[in-house]
Amino acid sequence: MKKAIKRVACVALSVLMIGGAFAGCSTQSDSNDGNKVYKVGVCQLVQHAALDKATEGFQAAIKEKLGDKVEVDVQNASGDTANCTTIANKFVSSNYDLIMAVATPALQACTTATAASQTPIVATAVTHFGTALDIDMPADGATGINVTGTTDLAPLDKQAEQLATLFPEAKKVGILYCSAEANSKLQADEMIRIMSKMGLDVTSYTFTDSNDIQSVAQKAATSSDVLYIPTDNIVASNGAIVDEVCQTANTPIIGAEALACLKYNAVATYSIDYYEIGYQAGLMAYDILENGKNPATMNIQSPQKLTSMYIPEMAKKYGVLDKIEKDGTYQVLEAEEE
Repeated sequence: MKKAIKRVACVALSVLMIGGAFAGCSTQSDSNDGNKVYKVGVCQLVQHAALDKATEGFQAAIKEKLGDKVEVDVQNASGDTANCTTIANKFVSSNYDLIMAVATPALQACTTATAASQTPIVATAVTHFGTALDIDMPADGATGINVTGTTDLAPLDKQAEQLATLFPEAKKVGILYCSAEANSKLQADEMIRIMSKMGLDVTSYTFTDSNDIQSVAQKAATSSDVLYIPTDNIVASNGAIVDEVCQTANTPIIGAEALACLKYNAVATYSIDYYEIGYQAGLMAYDILENGKNPATMNIQSPQKLTSMYIPEMAKKYGVLDKIEKDGTYQVLEAEEE
């Protein structure tokens, strides 16, 4: 009797093992279903020319790779970080396969929202991921969490060199930025270090929000020979104010990124292409969705396309047009037609 019971038990166990094996095969087949349509949510901080280009590049890359196999839901937070949180939570509760965060506050909100779900995040238009996420990591390293992406940090030493070459007689350089933007402070601190070594007297002029930007910009413009503006969404959004103040004070601007330069009429920039870093981020998202890459181990990617650009009217106003044209490497910076 005991032998019979053992035989029955063995048969039952064998059936369970075989069934489990088939069940496992079935699950794997479902996960690799070629008919799966991925849901991707984009959380963009604010409508802004540079960020719009980044989102456009991201969509172009992921649609090029996945076609009808991906649905992209673009949401704009209208500059409100609370809206970023609402958008991110909606993506998580709707079980989106991946989230794209455009700009640092959007990344921070999405990272918090995905702490439990571990939904993959690809971000762009973020200057330094370690600073943004309070992670001790190299700028081009991996985050070690569910986040990867592309940085919008251009080589600051090249921008400092550009400023000194165009305005060799300048002694006092002012740096204007919003103190609430951690990545702007990171750039400003590094530029102070670089330009101080070049023998320049560098001073930071900071404001907390758009309410006091005019008064701070006036102080910066009247106290400086040249103004440097790092990548800063608040300054870019209030570019007309900065432009008027600086032109009145006859103080030229060197900017950190091209599309923002158009807002405040900078003389020149050595800038990245936001469409391109968005496109790079889209390719990274594809690798995660289709090839199973882990964002925690994917290194942050730097901009691949950098260009010296200038606004002819401003270059002429401040007496550097001939120098720029003789250089031969500059491209004219102009607004795209709507």
